[in-house]
Amino acid sequence: MTHKAVPRKIDAHHHLWVRSRTPQPWIDPGTMGAIDADFTPDDLDRALAGQGVTGTVVVQSVPVETETTDLLDLAARTPVVRGVVGWVDLADPGVADAVARLRSGPGGAHLVGVRSMVQAEQDPGYLDRADLRRGLRTVAGEGLAVDLVTRHEQLPAVASLVREVPEVSFVLDHLGKPPLAGDDPTTAGDLADWAAAIDAIAAAPNVTAKLSGLVTEASWDHWSTEGLRPAVARAVEAFGPGRLMFGSDWPVSLLATRYDRWVDTLTDLLAGLSPTEQDAIWHGTARRAYGLPAPTIEEEQG
Repeated sequence: MTHKAVPRKIDAHHHLWVRSRTPQPWIDPGTMGAIDADFTPDDLDRALAGQGVTGTVVVQSVPVETETTDLLDLAARTPVVRGVVGWVDLADPGVADAVARLRSGPGGAHLVGVRSMVQAEQDPGYLDRADLRRGLRTVAGEGLAVDLVTRHEQLPAVASLVREVPEVSFVLDHLGKPPLAGDDPTTAGDLADWAAAIDAIAAAPNVTAKLSGLVTEASWDHWSTEGLRPAVARAVEAFGPGRLMFGSDWPVSLLATRYDRWVDTLTDLLAGLSPTEQDAIWHGTARRAYGLPAPTIEEEQG
């Protein structure tokens, strides 16, 4: 009997949390019961089983430095976690000291990026602030990538930012959250403004983007592969496979789907690409963007 090989993968975006240590006040128990729980490395292992994932990047979930300290310590003890995208206050003049603190603790070598939670900012001029841009340049000087999690209406400001600070390597989480849920939950939203902004962002060579978090931008109960296809196709056209990476956004994704179903969905959406192009999205781009270790012999052999 022959078995179809499972492509090796780097999951470039997932979370872990224990709420007694890192509260998650954004979780509404009434509507988000599927994730109103703790999620540990053991839970992650069960989600990854059989999916060909050989390494992951865990991403901060709340804007507190102590969470990043905990994630780095966890990464040092969890072989599958290859990198941590943490949080520091990018507008603080002491951002370099914060990075040094994180790197000096257990697992500090796993710090590969920091994330700005732009989606929580109501100030339309936030990304223009001089103190923020100073922090971005400082982090880039430390060899770290900068993840941006945004609302889709913030993308024009992101396009200006990435063009004006070309020395910073940016990673756009969740494709900038395209409006995939229309007024009717069984239909998609209007992607025209999002697509124009994505084209402008992709024109800057210092940006990569994650194919992650899309199912939770669509209707949680009615999303479909075909409903996601226009957004993924536009991202592939704009960025090219060499600047896109797979991410699960687990466990947040559990609001809409299982881990294995998202992998199957993305496999379907990428089926028209060449094996080399698919490999870039499944693992190559993440390794390059975050400076992750080269694959082991075992990974190379599948």
